Amino acid sequence: MHTREKILKAAAEMIAEDVTTTLSVRAVAARAGVSTGSLRFHFPTQRALQDEVLTRIYEHFIPGDPIRDPSRPARDRLVECLRQVLAPAGVGTEARQAWATMYQNFIAAEPTEQVRAAYQAFDRTSARRVEYWLSVLADEGVLRAGDRTLQARFLMTVLNGLALERALPSGHSVLHAETETLYTAVDAVLEPGAP
Repeated sequence: MHTREKILKAAAEMIAEDVTTTLSVRAVAARAGVSTGSLRFHFPTQRALQDEVLTRIYEHFIPGDPIRDPSRPARDRLVECLRQVLAPAGVGTEARQAWATMYQNFIAAEPTEQVRAAYQAFDRTSARRVEYWLSVLADEGVLRAGDRTLQARFLMTVLNGLALERALPSGHSVLHAETETLYTAVDAVLEPGAP
């Protein structure tokens, strides 16, 4: 196995064992049995390593991911991907039940180390998925320059607000308003005029 593949395999195993793990250069190099210099040769930054690992993981588990269809406009693809995050929450009764579960598990519960770790694992997994989508768009040159982690956090905050809105009583079309909000959020992270 080539060094690059050994590094990627070690990093993927670390994520599989603990989704909250941070892929530090030293830890991944030690796990792969390579020097940190060798790791840096193949992946000059921690971000480059993380992006490649996430790309491989998501290509394996979600082979038809809409973010990878360059025949469609980037903003439409990103909105569709963000909708995938919202879909499991449902609308109305389903959304209220999802929020009730979230409240019971993470807000009403005593914030023990176990509760914190469980929430952080959930949050980190969601953020990594959004960061992956943004990395694909960055590679295409349509993502605004800036801190990708912050951009992902912004989009996650929008998604959390929309998920909550799905649970609240409304007199208007939630899905119509949601679509407008998603496009506004996506336009904030894409280059102006991005297709």
